[in-house]
Amino acid sequence: MSVLKLKPACKDYLWGGHRLAEEYGIEYDGDILAESWELSCHPDGPSTIVNGPFAGLTLEEYIEKEGKQVLGNHCRRFRDFPILIKFIDAKQNLSIQVHPDNKYALKNEGQYGKTEMWYIMDAKEGAFLYYGFKKEISKEEFAKRIEEDTLLEVLNAVPVHKGDVLFIESGTIHAIGENILIAEIQQNSNVTYRVYDYGRVGKDGKKRDLHIEKALAVTNRVPIVKSGSSYPHVADCDYFTVDKLNLDGCMMKKMEGTVTDDSFVSILMLDGEGTITCGDETVSYKKGDSLFLPAGSGSYTIAGSCDALVTSIREKAGPVRVGIDIGGTDTKIGLVDVNQQLLTSTVIPTEAETGAEAVIKRIGEAVLALMEQEQIAMDQCIGVGVGVPGTVDRKAGMVVYSNNIKWEQVPMVSMLSAYLPVPIQIANDADCAALGEAVSGAAKDYQDVVMLTLGTGVGGGIILDGKIYEGGRMGGCELGHMVIVENGEPCTCGRKGCLEAYASATALRRVSEKKLGKSMEPAEIFALAESGDETAKEIVEDYTRKLGTGIVNIVNIFRPQALLLGGGIAAQGEKLLAPVREMVKTGCFGGVHGEIPEIKAAKLGNQAGMIGAANLV
Repeated sequence: MSVLKLKPACKDYLWGGHRLAEEYGIEYDGDILAESWELSCHPDGPSTIVNGPFAGLTLEEYIEKEGKQVLGNHCRRFRDFPILIKFIDAKQNLSIQVHPDNKYALKNEGQYGKTEMWYIMDAKEGAFLYYGFKKEISKEEFAKRIEEDTLLEVLNAVPVHKGDVLFIESGTIHAIGENILIAEIQQNSNVTYRVYDYGRVGKDGKKRDLHIEKALAVTNRVPIVKSGSSYPHVADCDYFTVDKLNLDGCMMKKMEGTVTDDSFVSILMLDGEGTITCGDETVSYKKGDSLFLPAGSGSYTIAGSCDALVTSIREKAGPVRVGIDIGGTDTKIGLVDVNQQLLTSTVIPTEAETGAEAVIKRIGEAVLALMEQEQIAMDQCIGVGVGVPGTVDRKAGMVVYSNNIKWEQVPMVSMLSAYLPVPIQIANDADCAALGEAVSGAAKDYQDVVMLTLGTGVGGGIILDGKIYEGGRMGGCELGHMVIVENGEPCTCGRKGCLEAYASATALRRVSEKKLGKSMEPAEIFALAESGDETAKEIVEDYTRKLGTGIVNIVNIFRPQALLLGGGIAAQGEKLLAPVREMVKTGCFGGVHGEIPEIKAAKLGNQAGMIGAANLV
């Protein structure tokens, strides 16, 4: 079955008329038919299939039965059916209202927010609707005007005529005026915050509820500039793409199209009559009909005369995430695309001594400057991730303690949100580096990965099932602080014998000074050992044994598919990796009879932290 004809759910809101029944053939016995939900999986009013083998099923039941592939590849990013399509007959003025965005609605209402478009099907002479404000107003003025019933004085009244289109983004205050007939295509949501209702009462004789506090929180209080950016479509956004179809029955009698695997197609008949053929199936249509063509249906032909709105779902346009990697000396900021590629990056001095507030302000301003430089609008940014050295409470968005940058109890997320109005997540910087390598680097083919960074200290990150593993509490995993030598060398954490006290660059410098008489960099020590110096060889062998002991412990506990070594010492490549692999083979429980992980060098270098941080959102 490739063409499903739908019966709408009907709504009798008090402001409605009866034109949808009289002129559009909507089956309804009541006196008021305010809305007909023509394409709906919403629990408040699902549409129902009326033809073929699925007749009697709601659209949602059909999708459950046939599988979500009928919606198409571009719908995979949505938890629920993405859109809701309605006819609206406003005999009287609708209430002044506003819809929240996804973030606010999901948090406060448990469903998505609402961005929508209106196509004016008919409007009596002099009809108008409200669309945004005439001028920018403060939150305080907004609240006062609601209280004093003077809100209409500052709303933008827009005269409308048949064929007009308005795009209503979430946060836009609006209202349909009396004597207007509209086709509405919107996100699949029924969340509305009413702020003014002309003093009307509902069926219970009481005034209808207002939602002032929520409206104050979500309303965009600046004038809306009508944009023509949807061309050549009637409307186009991440939630829906709408095109207008017109067949006059004379010059234009037929239109051919294709329903690919990317998206279903909804066809809403505003006028006319004829047939639609898809494969071997032909279905008749008339004014007021709603048709649904599942994704992958292939070629179809519409014949006859009609005005129609054709709706599909496109791929999200060029989303960008920001990845921030805060270090003791420098902070790296990068823009990451959908292919996990770094589009561009910048480095700014951290200057931790200036305090957390000043550091976060510079980071926020640097992100905005980088996006402006690349001509990327903020609404293309779907979120910001930040890697921070130290102990992080991800749920609270708090940097609990960082010795490197001297932070304690810093509400990183809330402070950065003052500059970047998008979702923000934070995590330990070593965790971010591991995540970066897992999604785009040396471990991109694996879901279970451990990464050790061998630098000034020994950091560690664990990725299980493709996600950062932090345990049940905040703080993350401190792999560098497992004890490998009882009562061994003192560690910076206050204990003795930690892996970090033996496997860090700091530890190698300490040993070289003791045994070679001078502090040497790890690369120099490895080079000296390779040239045949026996003392240097002894240092390298002991270092490798200690590192291998820690890695064997990690493998025995987590059984990763891959273990990566990053940081400056990992640049030694096979000189370090080969002996460590042998230790893992012989030292891991089960040995060669078990599943030995890949031991590899990380490959993203300084990019890993930025890419990993971006993948927190």
